[in-house]
Amino acid sequence: MPRLPHPEPENLRRDPLPLRGRTALVTGASRRDGIGHAVARRLAAHGASVYLHHHVPHDAAMPWGADRTEDVLGSVRAAAGAPDAQVLDGPGDLTDPAAPGALVATAAEALGGRLDILVANHALSGSDGTLDRIDAAMLDAHWAVDTRSVLLLIQAYARRRAALPPRLPGGRVMMMTSGQDIAGGMPGEIAYALQKGALASVTRSLATTLAEHAVTVNTVNPGPVDTGYLTGEAYEAVAAMFPAGRWGRPDDPARLIGWLATDEADWITGQVIDSEGGFRR
Repeated sequence: MPRLPHPEPENLRRDPLPLRGRTALVTGASRRDGIGHAVARRLAAHGASVYLHHHVPHDAAMPWGADRTEDVLGSVRAAAGAPDAQVLDGPGDLTDPAAPGALVATAAEALGGRLDILVANHALSGSDGTLDRIDAAMLDAHWAVDTRSVLLLIQAYARRRAALPPRLPGGRVMMMTSGQDIAGGMPGEIAYALQKGALASVTRSLATTLAEHAVTVNTVNPGPVDTGYLTGEAYEAVAAMFPAGRWGRPDDPARLIGWLATDEADWITGQVIDSEGGFRR
């Protein structure tokens, strides 16, 4: 069998806008302190057109509160690297089983009919507890948002990709997990850990399923990220567990996800990737 030629020198040089002409949907991108916002900015900076999903009532009910959606949108637009790229947004309550399919359809049509990149970043906060405290309602709530909606989003995305020309490049799916499978686990958040563990477990199965459509599927564990949910002594204690002496910042996992979206990551699929700065549990 003949060996493949070495890449030409020009193919070794990085394109400053590696996602120009591609489109992306990022869910849970409703707070400027959040990972979704950071991911959307990275994708936009790489040249992609981006649709931001948000569910403001969830954040408004949390201690950190909600941002104005126009402020989040403006921040992502300011990062856009391609003058012809679009940055759009829209709401969606992903507890509704019909919402994921509708969101994918809305985002794809708004971005010109095609969706290349799906980043399922959203998750339910709160409504959780220890093994002794959890109940059926908590388990069902986390299942609906953290797992069921993600799989339905990917299903809708896959159906749209199947209708496109065969082997169209640039198909990417990224999910988010939370280190629940690493030493210590998350004993205080059993419902959340269960559903995030399901996403990690199904990553390879989804990667195999979508490979025929030239779509890679990977899951990122960002480790503890400072999104404004912890302060005081507890915050300092977590910071001390990083070799760098600081928490992860939203742009830390966003850089990884931005790279996974490019053609440089075309040969990486079915992986659960930890991006947590050497966090010492």
